[in-house]
Amino acid sequence: MGEVYRARDTRLNRDVAIKILPQELAANAQFKIRFEREAKIISGLSHPHICALFDIGHQSGVDYLVLELLEGETLADRLTRGPLPIADVTRYGTQIAEALDRAHRSGVTHRDLKPGNIMLTKSGAKLLDFGLARHESSVLGSQSPESATQHKPITQEGTIVGTFQYMSPEQLEGVDTDARSDIFALGAVLYEMATGRRAFEGKTKASLIALIVSSQPPPVSQLQPLTPPALDHVIQHCLEKDPDNRWQSAKDVAEELKWISGPGAQVQPAGGQRKARERIAWLVAALATAASIALAILLFRGRAPREKIVSAILAPPGTSLVFDTAYAVLSPDGKRLAFVAAGSDGKPFLWVRSLASGTAQLLTSTEGAEFPFWSPDSLSLGFFADGKMKKVDADGGPAERIADALSGRGASWGPNGDILFSPTTGDGLLRVSSQGGEVRPLTKLDITKFDTSHRFPYFLPDGEHFLFYIQGPTTDVPNIFIGSVKGGTAKPLMIADTAAIYAPPGYVLAVRDRALRARPFDTKTLEFTGEAVTIADNVQTSSNLGFGDFSAASDGKLTYSTGGTTRSRVVWVDRTGKEVDSIAAPGDYYDVRLSPDGNRLAMAMDVGGRLNLFLYDIARRVTTRFTFSKRNEWGPVWSPDGDSILYMSVEKGQGDLYLKRAI
Repeated sequence: MGEVYRARDTRLNRDVAIKILPQELAANAQFKIRFEREAKIISGLSHPHICALFDIGHQSGVDYLVLELLEGETLADRLTRGPLPIADVTRYGTQIAEALDRAHRSGVTHRDLKPGNIMLTKSGAKLLDFGLARHESSVLGSQSPESATQHKPITQEGTIVGTFQYMSPEQLEGVDTDARSDIFALGAVLYEMATGRRAFEGKTKASLIALIVSSQPPPVSQLQPLTPPALDHVIQHCLEKDPDNRWQSAKDVAEELKWISGPGAQVQPAGGQRKARERIAWLVAALATAASIALAILLFRGRAPREKIVSAILAPPGTSLVFDTAYAVLSPDGKRLAFVAAGSDGKPFLWVRSLASGTAQLLTSTEGAEFPFWSPDSLSLGFFADGKMKKVDADGGPAERIADALSGRGASWGPNGDILFSPTTGDGLLRVSSQGGEVRPLTKLDITKFDTSHRFPYFLPDGEHFLFYIQGPTTDVPNIFIGSVKGGTAKPLMIADTAAIYAPPGYVLAVRDRALRARPFDTKTLEFTGEAVTIADNVQTSSNLGFGDFSAASDGKLTYSTGGTTRSRVVWVDRTGKEVDSIAAPGDYYDVRLSPDGNRLAMAMDVGGRLNLFLYDIARRVTTRFTFSKRNEWGPVWSPDGDSILYMSVEKGQGDLYLKRAI
């Protein structure tokens, strides 16, 4: 209802804002009362996040207010560019809640809280426009919906796009309101800040009012998967229909938002490992696919545990995540996540997702990508494709060849610009400059121990030492070693079911018995300093390749995916591809082969970190173990008569073919 001008206070030599009541409204007694009321209310409120009133006056028939000049933009203008990062949602939300608390403790209810009445400045959020505010001593009574302000523009006739979206049910019903109506509006504002869309949308006034009075908006985490559930809870509690069920003070909301943006809440783990777990703090988010595989983000920071937070991140529309020859990997600065996803044509490509905005970008020159890895500066990505190791700018562009790598099995990009990589199965690690050039051998297989491959290297912080995984015929001897780029004998470190990585500020992580474990590690002595702690169970792994789906960033974040024991289903489908029957329960299956008569399946399954063969009777729905080696066995092939099975085993070394009767 007012016009605002930038002006110069010549007495105090400062820029100010002057708000006047336009002449066409000045004759309206109700508008004049609102204008005067705003002046009186603001004059009694002194708070760093409320726009300050400097003066009030009347000249030549014009009423005016002299206000603090705010440099910045309204929250409404900021929201035209999409949702705010969660850190800004909690920061600005805390400031707005504190400003409301100051008003409420002075007996003032704002009654028109909305993005257009909030300014974002260098010093933080500022609450504006108390023209519809009500003081507890006011005699004007409640405000009806008909007198609510409209936020321009109105996009089409009958479409309400302004204040109504932020009004509480009791305001719309015309009953007396109190400070809890502002808390409802605050919830609607927080919702819009976090999601970029209004909590309540309606094409007509009637439909909008019906939604506000009777429905709940989708959870914030459904629209923004990285939203902490605690923030979701705060917003939902603000938006309760019954004022008695909402937060009862803006101060409570401010304290909750401070808590979310701060260190977090205490987790009370159960069982005998509580003391060990208390050394680790975590923040978790989930990555879901059609197969319900999840990705989590944890935070190692300090010694006190934090609240565990779970949400979902879907693959880009029209794609599915690839985990059999790839893993999701965080950039070293913890700001982006790289992963491989395939479209309906089955072609895998690299994608990079910003954790701040939630948007994912396809890197179009990365078709066939496997096992991505980041450069130390988080600006480039390496990957394997087409029998080569390549690199690409993380923001997109053409991919460049670094070296030949027939069947890459992991790589690590060191701070000195060198890349360690596994070029193919049956080889040791190699070393090459990230700019390409000469490829030099780094490790050699120990044929006396039946090493079959060295793979998945991972640089330690000193840039000299690295972890790597030795794939061999047995899992009862150390298979995680520490090597040096200077050469020498590699040092055995631990036994694990997967390759290991280093996670700041001092942990080695690997999967053992389906559990992701973190063990304190001193990078100077290259020794463990404590016992391992289980972070998560049922972690996604590839037993035949030797990797687990987890990665770490230098800022303490760590990702992992779950669902390893339910990664496969065996089903019958008709000629159109429609599923007609489920043959076996979900499990961790490899190399599933149907017998010639169609009555049995032969397949490899994980047994304590190694693969053995099993037979499944389809009619009786019974599984029988077929091989019992302590070494990997896979690749079953039925004989034409179905009486025998040919398979691969490393029982005696590098790998041999065996034939066994199956009747």
